[in-house]
Amino acid sequence: MKDKAILLGWIIGLLLLISVLWIAVQSAQAFNVLRSVNSVFISNDDSRRLNKFLHVKAGKAEALGFWYLMNTADRMFVFTVFQDGILVPLGAIVSPNGTVSEIMPLSAHAVQIFDKLPKSILQLYTGRIEEAALINFASPQGAGK
Repeated sequence: MKDKAILLGWIIGLLLLISVLWIAVQSAQAFNVLRSVNSVFISNDDSRRLNKFLHVKAGKAEALGFWYLMNTADRMFVFTVFQDGILVPLGAIVSPNGTVSEIMPLSAHAVQIFDKLPKSILQLYTGRIEEAALINFASPQGAGK
């Protein structure tokens, strides 16, 4: 019984440590993603830029990623999808009314395989992103974020 309690303590301790580390590095991750996406915009001679990371709580069915304000009226949601076992970084430009106006690849590999991504997967992500945008930015609770 004592051995099981010690093992359980180690498991709980490791989970707590991982959670604290995840929370502690989220701001650094968001900043690095912002810099990377802006460098993609610069290399593509695109005048759009990400300005600020938005702290938005993810819902149950919401895609995992980062929300950013842009130098336009739009927002951008940066996320990844799996294709052939490889993470593919994508960015969804979300208009002020909460609709996804464009999904763009954010790496050289993503550009190569973007056309091969199933449209149904992109539609699934588009729906989740639009739902999250309406919940977080169009509602009275999310309007101030």
